[in-house]
Amino acid sequence: MTLIMDPQPGESVYDPTCGSGGLLLNCALHLRDEGKEYRSLKLYGQEINLITSAIARMNMFMHGIEEFSIVRGDTLARPAFLEYDTLKTFNVILANPPYSIKSWDRNSFVNDPYGRNLWGTPPQGCADYAFQQHIQKSLDTKNGRSISLWPHGVLFRDAEAEMRRKMIEEDLVECVIGLGPNLFYNSPMEACLLITRTNKSKENQGKVLIINALKEVKQEKNIAILEEKHISKIYKAYKSFENIEGFAKLITTQEILENKASLNIAQYLSNVDNSEPSLTLNQALSDWESQSDVLKESMNDLFKVLN
Repeated sequence: MTLIMDPQPGESVYDPTCGSGGLLLNCALHLRDEGKEYRSLKLYGQEINLITSAIARMNMFMHGIEEFSIVRGDTLARPAFLEYDTLKTFNVILANPPYSIKSWDRNSFVNDPYGRNLWGTPPQGCADYAFQQHIQKSLDTKNGRSISLWPHGVLFRDAEAEMRRKMIEEDLVECVIGLGPNLFYNSPMEACLLITRTNKSKENQGKVLIINALKEVKQEKNIAILEEKHISKIYKAYKSFENIEGFAKLITTQEILENKASLNIAQYLSNVDNSEPSLTLNQALSDWESQSDVLKESMNDLFKVLN
């Protein structure tokens, strides 16, 4: 996420749901590792949990970061960073918001005093697009760019179709990256990265890059890991911004709008490996029957033990 956002010295970086500050900290460390002036980076974060927000501040101090502001509070109900009664804007926003929360003040968002309901008001049972609209409203209009980690539902859910349509019509979506399962300790689900930019380059206007990185993981027992080679492949595909057989595909915003504003990755791109010959129907049936026999034997043994 840091590589893709490419924060530069002197820029402002914001995380509206910063947790212990890992994404913010990584931006500063990324610049330091590149030999650039990382201390001029301005870091801002808001976190609802008291202890976690305190840990985020400790993280900054422990790594020698001086230019930062971590505030405790509810980002949707009481955004902390304001300028002249409007939302402060930032060059870079990185976020991993809580997925599909149900306990949020939807009624206030209908008439949001900060104008964050750019595309509409999300349903009570899913605040994902409330966070996404907060992110978009908080971006610098000249060079603002954001990357947020979401469940795949934000790409195609019917309840949010109209909001997604308006986001695409405004040509804000730059790239969608599908990630593999089991990358997070608390969830086996597949996630995706949604990348937006307020001012796309001329050659990228009217286009969205879809990257299917489902297989770009190393599986270890119940957890998957993104190794350096996986990160490098994904990053290079994003930077090239062109078609890569079975991995990346450029589509037009018009094509997305004609598909009911769906950004569902599988709808546009599949990275199924076709190099291996597929099973015939008879082979598949034979395999299924043999596995069924094994299952029956296991079940019979289990019932014997239980009896």
